[in-house]
Amino acid sequence: MPALENPGAGRAAFSHPAFVLFQIARFLIVAATEMQAVAVGWQVYEITKRPLDLGLVGLAQFLPAILLFPVSGHASDRFERRHVLSVCYAGFTVCFSLLFVISQHHVQSIRPIYVVLILLGVFRSFNGTASRSILPQLVPPIHFPNAVAWNATTFQAATILGPSFGGILYAAAHGPSAVYGTATVTAVIALISTFRIRPEVKARPREPMTFKTAFAGLRFIWREKLILGAISLDLFAVLLGGAVALLPVYAREILRTGPWGLGLLRTAPGVGAAVMAVLLAHRPLRGKSGIALLWAVAGFGVFTIIFGLSRSLTISLIALFLLGASDMISVIIRATLTQLATPDEMRGRVTAVDMIFIGTSNEFGQFESGVTAQWFGTVPAVVLGGVGTLIVIILWAWMFPELRHAGELTSIKSRPIESSSTPAT
Repeated sequence: MPALENPGAGRAAFSHPAFVLFQIARFLIVAATEMQAVAVGWQVYEITKRPLDLGLVGLAQFLPAILLFPVSGHASDRFERRHVLSVCYAGFTVCFSLLFVISQHHVQSIRPIYVVLILLGVFRSFNGTASRSILPQLVPPIHFPNAVAWNATTFQAATILGPSFGGILYAAAHGPSAVYGTATVTAVIALISTFRIRPEVKARPREPMTFKTAFAGLRFIWREKLILGAISLDLFAVLLGGAVALLPVYAREILRTGPWGLGLLRTAPGVGAAVMAVLLAHRPLRGKSGIALLWAVAGFGVFTIIFGLSRSLTISLIALFLLGASDMISVIIRATLTQLATPDEMRGRVTAVDMIFIGTSNEFGQFESGVTAQWFGTVPAVVLGGVGTLIVIILWAWMFPELRHAGELTSIKSRPIESSSTPAT
C-alpha cells in the first residue's frame, strides 16, 4: 500500500470525516460499557461473594448474541448500518439508566441486574455486527488496514480510560450509582455523534429474511478455511485463557486491593493493546501474518499463566499489559482478513458469525472461568486456562495449514459469492 508509506499515512483514515465521527461515538460507547462492567462486577461480587456469579454476568450478556446472531447479521445487511447503530446506542442508554435506578433503590438481589444485562446483551448483539461491518463504508479500501488499526486503538483507549474512571468513580462515590449515571450521559453523547455520520453506502440487494439467507454467513466462513482457522483459533484460545471475569477475585482476595485496583487491572490489557495497535497503525504487519498470529496467541497463553501465578500487583499489571499487546495482533489480523475477504452485501452476516466466536471467547469464557474457579480455585483455573491456550496453538497449526502459510494481509480479496454454496445476491 504505497499511500501508507507517505508522511502522515499512519493517520490516513482520519482524513475521512465519517470515520472520525464514528470513532468519537465508538470511544464514548465503549468507555460507557467498560465503566458499567467494572461497577457491575464489583457490585455483584460484593452482594454474593461467589466467583460463579461473575461468570453468570458474562453468560447473561453472551446468550442473546448466540440466539440472535442470524437476525442481527441480517439486519446489518438489510438496513442502513448507521440506523442500526443509533438504535443500539439508544438501547445502551436505557440499560445504563435501569442499572442506575436499581442501584439507587439499594436492591440486594442480583436478579434485576441479570435481567438488565440480558437486555444489554441483545443490543450488543446488533451493535457488534453493525459497528464492524460499517467500517469499510467509512474509508476507501486503500486506507482500510489503517482504519482497522486505529479502530482497534480507539477501542483500547476506551477500555483503558473506562475501567480506570469507573473504578475511581465507584470508590469515590462509595457505590455504583455515579458510574451508571455517568455511563448514561456518555451513551447519549455517543448517540448524538452517530446521527452525524454519513457513510458511503453502495446499493446492495435487500434479501428477504429466510433460513438460507440468515445462515449464509456460516456457509461462507466454512468455505473460507483461512477465516475459519483464524477466528476459531481466537475462540478456543481466549475461551480457555480468559481471566478477566476473575479480576474482582484477584483484586479483593489475592492482590488485596480495592475498586481502584480492579480498575487498574481491567485497564492494563487495554493499555498493552492500545500501544500495539498504534505501533501497527504506523508499521503494518508485513509478510507471514499467519505465523505472527500463532505466535501472538501463544504469547497470550504464556502471559495468562504468569498473571495467574502472580501475587504482586506490579507483576500482574505487566503480565496483563503484555497479554493485551499479544491479543491485539490477533485482533487486527482477524478483523482485516475477515472484512477484506467478505463481499459488502454479506459483511453483516459474516460479522455476526465472527461476533459469536468473539463473544464465546469473551463472555462465555468468563462463565467458563467462573465455573472452573468455583471447582478448582481461582489460581488453578487461570493457570490451566493458559496451558490450554498453548495446546490449542499446537493443534490449530496442524489442523489449519492455511494459517501457517498466510502472507500479506493487504493482498486479501473477496471471492464472488456465486462460486460458493451461499445464495447469490
